[in-house]
This record gives sequence, C-alpha cells and structure tokens, in this order.
Amino acid sequence: MGVLATERLVLRNWTDDPADLARIFDIYSRPEVSRWLSAPGLPLTDPAQAADRLAGWRARHADHGDRYGSWAIEVRDTGVVAGTALLKPLPGRDESVPTTDIEVGWHLHPDSWGHGYATEAGRALVTRELATGTPQVWAVVSPGNAASTAVARRLGMTYVGRRTDWYGGEELDAFVVRADA
Repeated sequence: MGVLATERLVLRNWTDDPADLARIFDIYSRPEVSRWLSAPGLPLTDPAQAADRLAGWRARHADHGDRYGSWAIEVRDTGVVAGTALLKPLPGRDESVPTTDIEVGWHLHPDSWGHGYATEAGRALVTRELATGTPQVWAVVSPGNAASTAVARRLGMTYVGRRTDWYGGEELDAFVVRADA
C-alpha cells in the first residue's frame, strides 16, 4: 500500500531496491529534467548518487510521517515509476530553514510525460493537504518550464508572479491554490 492512491497511480515511498535506485538515477541524471530543478548536485553523474539523493529525502522528511515527503509515482497498471511527487515546506532564502509555505511538485521521467500523471498526483496531494486545514498550497516553477506551468494551471492554481521568497532567493514563477477558492 502506498502513501496515497489515485485512479491510475500509487504514491509510495522510494526504497533502497536496486530498481528504485536505478530509476532515481535515470530521472535525475537527465538534463531535460534537472535543468528545471534548483537542487544542488544535479544532474546526477554516478548511479551511486541515487542512494545519496534518497537518503537526503528521507532525512529531510524524517519527522513528517507520511504528510510531507518525496514519493515515487507508480503507475498501477504497469508498475513503472513515472517520477517523483513531493509535498513539503518550501525552503526559505536561507535554504536550511523551511518556511510555513507548503509546496507541491513533480519530477517525471521523459518516458512518462504527457500522460497526466503529474496532474493526477499533484491533485491528490493538494486535495489531501488542503483537507488538513492548510490555507494554501504553492507550486514554484523555473521560468520557461511550460510543462510544469501547465500542470499548475490544471491543478487550478493561480499565477501570482515571479517571487524570490524561497530556494535561496532564486527567481521562480509562483502559483497558489487556496482552500477557500
């Protein structure tokens, strides 16, 4: 059982299984994926780095239970991991200090683009988070990333401009959906 299930997907914890580690490497070693991410150390260049990335995710979310995390998006019918879905407190200008702003995000392998998986996973996470009483959920997108901008819009998020509040002051396109909307 995963952390969250949708009609076509299971969001589950990434594991130390060699298949999961290989998929993490395959996703995050791709320039067409990593170019949009502000995470240090990308793209990955050595398969051993996948275990380090997974350990970093686990450490970041150790105290969050299943509420926040970085999860594998597994397609129910095939068992293929399409990518990563995340829900977490956004890091502030000092990236070591999380803010109270909650971010939803998605990083998909190119072989899984165009199937609606990011939207389906994102919608499930946003719906669940807003139901906890969180007043709003954010998506931050690197300028020029038309695919992620489209996902944010399909999630009913409103573009609120370029902001530098998070990720060390990096300029990002900010989208928000509010519980009262």
